[in-house]
Amino acid sequence: MNPASDNALIVQQDLTVLAEADHERFESIRAELALFADLVKSPKHLHTYKITPLSLWNAAASGLRGADIIRFLKEESKYGISRRMEDELLSILGRYGRLRLISDKGKLYLQSADTELLARLGGLKELKRFFDREDAGPAEAVQSSALAVRPDMRGVMKQELMRLGYPVIDLAGYHAGEDLPAELKGVELRDYQRQAVECFHPAGGSDGGSGVLVLPCGAGKTVIGIAALTKLSCAALILTTNVTSVRQWIKEILAKTSLDESRVGEYSGDVKLVRPVTIATYQILTHRREKGGEQAHMELFNSRDWGLIIYDEVHLLPAPVFRATADIQATRRLGLTATLVREDGREEDVFSLIGPKLFDMPWKRLELEGWIARVTCTEIGVEMETGELQNYYEADKRSRFRIAGENSRKFPALTRLLARHDGEAILIIGQYLDQLKEVARKLTIPFISGEMPQADRQRLYEAFNSGLVRILAVSKVANFAVDLPDASVAIQLSGSYGSRQEEAQRLGRILRPKKGRNEAFFYTLVSRGTSEQEYAIKRRIFLLEQGYEYRIEEGGSDELCANTR
Repeated sequence: MNPASDNALIVQQDLTVLAEADHERFESIRAELALFADLVKSPKHLHTYKITPLSLWNAAASGLRGADIIRFLKEESKYGISRRMEDELLSILGRYGRLRLISDKGKLYLQSADTELLARLGGLKELKRFFDREDAGPAEAVQSSALAVRPDMRGVMKQELMRLGYPVIDLAGYHAGEDLPAELKGVELRDYQRQAVECFHPAGGSDGGSGVLVLPCGAGKTVIGIAALTKLSCAALILTTNVTSVRQWIKEILAKTSLDESRVGEYSGDVKLVRPVTIATYQILTHRREKGGEQAHMELFNSRDWGLIIYDEVHLLPAPVFRATADIQATRRLGLTATLVREDGREEDVFSLIGPKLFDMPWKRLELEGWIARVTCTEIGVEMETGELQNYYEADKRSRFRIAGENSRKFPALTRLLARHDGEAILIIGQYLDQLKEVARKLTIPFISGEMPQADRQRLYEAFNSGLVRILAVSKVANFAVDLPDASVAIQLSGSYGSRQEEAQRLGRILRPKKGRNEAFFYTLVSRGTSEQEYAIKRRIFLLEQGYEYRIEEGGSDELCANTR
């Protein structure tokens, strides 16, 4: 086959896709490819993507058709795609929708037009516990073959079938929950926010009610969650990452809805008010009074007749909350996140228990439309002192990473960046408290960590937002759901290995739109020739996948030494 030499893609038989980063249409091609494939690695000239069953099923759930995927690959590939590959893609995609969970006269059934598949699944030893053998079968209104499902097994059955390669479309419906009249107040939803709400719960339709909406930090995920709540007008449990986020949700709900303080409650380590809308932390739900003891606060899931549960930052959902979620599949579930990547690899459980990806707004599209800041991402390579480098090579693997992270030469590189952005609102972010405390002492700036009382943290956040404080040193406590809209520069001194989650959250601190040029700058200081540099590649992949240009500088100088797209 003669290659189409002006095309950018090479599609391999194992469903790996190579994309030429220097191609003139690379940006538009990458945006299309990212709808159904995951970025694996991104050297300067050739990026590698992988098409997986989960990436295809998420694409199918968001409305992308197999014919569209195949047509795109054929049109953009240098060598086209083989018939065998085409069949494999259609086979994987064909599994989405083959199994449906339905409700008929108050009973649950796993339904499929493929009677052989149902018979095979019904006979599997590991699945038998999910089915109600005493049920004679669905009513005549259900035309296709079906297996009766035990209601208490609705969630775990979907998990197990997902692991076997058969995602279930759950059409069994949801109970309405406790009625709570609520309206949006003084809010004009942006077009994409309205579209996201509509994807979760279509107007006039009953199928909506479980799934994940993916939008970057600063795009207004909280407003989308509030809009979904008011659309359903029911009691809601909102789960989020920390007390700061809990109180931001409460503030936004009171400001943007008709609900008053008597209807909105905080459930955290400090306050435990269960009200028609209750906002809780993941930490309090998983808290044990003693090691191995009972997680008593999990009862919050059953403390009211919730009609909606919102999982903020769903990519951080702890394992015990997954287990509780498996038991409440009749309740509508909304996941909000900037990335579906989970460092524990449980993306399939998000799909089966929270729901599939229903909406994904590319970061760069929002940037082009001015809804979030235009960000320049730069990695700065920093050499190590001879003595520190010697300690690095003599240390074990875990200690090496910390030694590289605390490289003393990062401080001069940091001061050069501070001079470059003099007068701007700057966050200095790091993994290690001793490093951050030392930086804060040398620069005479405030430092925020989890050890600081919540009230003191909030005062410093407010001082930063008002302009009284221009530079803040912050630990991981500021990674999640902290509203610092004026921050325009973030400098990472150190991070959590190759965590793409963390990269998304830290970048999110500076994404809110800015007055004037609407620009922001994201720097990562990386010790050259160390394991920190290897892990930085994984974090870089996330930014490249989102469409950001990634520059590389050496030593913190103003001279640009390399440029990676």
